[in-house]
Amino acid sequence: MSAPHPPALAPAPTPGSPRTRRLALGVIATGLLMTVLDGSIVTVAMPAIQNGLGFTPSALSWVVNAYLIAFGGLLLLSGRLGDLIGRKRMFLAGTGVFTAASVLAGAAGSPALLIAARFLQGAGSAMASAVGLGILVTLFTERRERARAIAVFSFTGSAGASLGQVLGGVLTDALGWHWIFLINLPIGIGTLLVAARVLPADRGPGLAAGADALGAFLVTAGVMTGIYAVVRVESYGWLSAHTLGLGALALALIAAFAVRQATAATPLLPLRVLRSRSVAGANLVQMLMVAALFSFQILVALYLQRVRGYGATATGLAMLPAALTIGAVSLGISARLIARFGERRVLAAGLAMLTALLGLLARLPVHAHYATDLLPLMLLAAGFGLALPALTTLGMSGAGEKDAGLASGLFNTTQQLGMAAGVAVLSTLAASRTSTLLADGHDRAEALTGGYHLAFAVGAGLLAAALLVALTVLRRPARPAPARPVPAPAADGPLRTPAEPEHEAHTPPLPH
Repeated sequence: MSAPHPPALAPAPTPGSPRTRRLALGVIATGLLMTVLDGSIVTVAMPAIQNGLGFTPSALSWVVNAYLIAFGGLLLLSGRLGDLIGRKRMFLAGTGVFTAASVLAGAAGSPALLIAARFLQGAGSAMASAVGLGILVTLFTERRERARAIAVFSFTGSAGASLGQVLGGVLTDALGWHWIFLINLPIGIGTLLVAARVLPADRGPGLAAGADALGAFLVTAGVMTGIYAVVRVESYGWLSAHTLGLGALALALIAAFAVRQATAATPLLPLRVLRSRSVAGANLVQMLMVAALFSFQILVALYLQRVRGYGATATGLAMLPAALTIGAVSLGISARLIARFGERRVLAAGLAMLTALLGLLARLPVHAHYATDLLPLMLLAAGFGLALPALTTLGMSGAGEKDAGLASGLFNTTQQLGMAAGVAVLSTLAASRTSTLLADGHDRAEALTGGYHLAFAVGAGLLAAALLVALTVLRRPARPAPARPVPAPAADGPLRTPAEPEHEAHTPPLPH
């Protein structure tokens, strides 16, 4: 009697097939969701963490700062390394580091161990996030397909932050703060198993083709120093020797990095990437937009808790309509609008809606009713569902395949710098205004609301500046006539992915 045959394994998805691309998009979005949820989930659980581990008030901020410094400081280096050694390899390594660090954070029994684990989480997040967009733009080369993929990616990042506040409140109240980290273990393992199977295997040219160790040290040290200086502003003040000294050091390191990139034989950041107006302009717009929207994501939550008396779970639920609105717009209509009207116009419309949102929040009453004063404003958050996919497409538009990881890392780096600046500037302005109003005899609720009003107004100004940059710097490239051959791009022109010239040559111009 012959031995039974072992059960046949399901055939692996065909590389490059639609199913494989969809699975790869799901894997990358899940990896992003883990890191985004981790960032917002922690803010809700901070009081429980402080009580559980005995953090001092000054040390507690390092639960957030350690993650932010590692994440923001290592993104650009991680993106370039992904281009050199393989983006799939970098994504898998980063997801593994993040998952292991999450277990370490969940098991932490002391403040020092938790802070160290948070730093490792930030490093793992940087490794995985830096190459995620780079993988997407090389997988999805057709314009409409790429727009839909970026819409999913953008929704995951924007809505995940709001969902994290709800999940953080529920997990903390039901199971304890440890589970906000331990929940990453099954998600991380599942992501690794699927990613190893469906992500495209790519081989970079190797570290010798552009490792630039000196440039890597300069930019990583410069960005980390700058973020550290910004996140400590609340403790030291803007004009303190600590802030000014570290700020000057950060600028000197970045300036040295720029000189190094102009002279190095194999630079870490080839300056050709920044010659694209779309890439440079999109990164500038993103810094302004993310800095401004800190006032919506964080300060509205603080207003609900500190002025209106909401609990952690209730605050997350109150912010949920914004997440649902963003998701409906980014997943439902943003790709179609971008295909019809172009990225620049959709971005401008989204920024205009967000400017109106923060402008109206600057007039929020002290005793606002949620249903009449706040819920209608949540619908204007749809502007983020329009702006972010368009902005992401523009930010990656100059990335050829060999630079896709670098452009992805650069785009994520400017996002983190904008976030750090928004936290420092707007929270400092709000706190200063609140202190002034308290000294003038206003009650606590009025003083807090007055501080938030100032932050919202400044945020609206930043968004107006972002809109101005979008309208003046970001220009829609001229499309060649269908009957004429596509000329080779100029040396100082925007980089393109290999599929884009052929697509543009055979696609009629989009209607204005």
